Amino acid sequence: MLLGLISDTHSLIRAEALAALHGVELILHAGDVGGESILRELRRIAPVHAVYGNVDDPAMGLPRSVDLVLEGVRIHMSHGHELGSPRPDALVHRYAADVIIYGHTHKPLVETRGATLIVNPGAAGPRRFNVEPSVGLLRLENGKATAEIVRLR
Repeated sequence: MLLGLISDTHSLIRAEALAALHGVELILHAGDVGGESILRELRRIAPVHAVYGNVDDPAMGLPRSVDLVLEGVRIHMSHGHELGSPRPDALVHRYAADVIIYGHTHKPLVETRGATLIVNPGAAGPRRFNVEPSVGLLRLENGKATAEIVRLR
């Protein structure tokens, strides 16, 4: 199963992000969506699960976290701002999952802590903090997860 990971769009959906996510079976948006129009665009590609980020309007009704089991893999997703400045060690300490997905820092990351894969797809929206826009791809096969970051131009 191939999942698209996106975060911190801040009301901007880049054509390059849509192209990078083309063909995924499910999209996980790790918060700071910016508006319903972003989710509508993503739903043209695949079903979407999205979480509330610190700049999202509470009226959107997004959950603070999403927990899924797909292909036998336990996935937890939250924006990460609930931890202040989220770091892999703190995320693993707080959430029990095989894969933890978060955003907030705008910095792409794929790391493991023990048996847990931790992924931040980076920020796909406006360029900020001198970081290139990016998204992520998460592959689930035979109960195992792998991830990669896709840089956007």
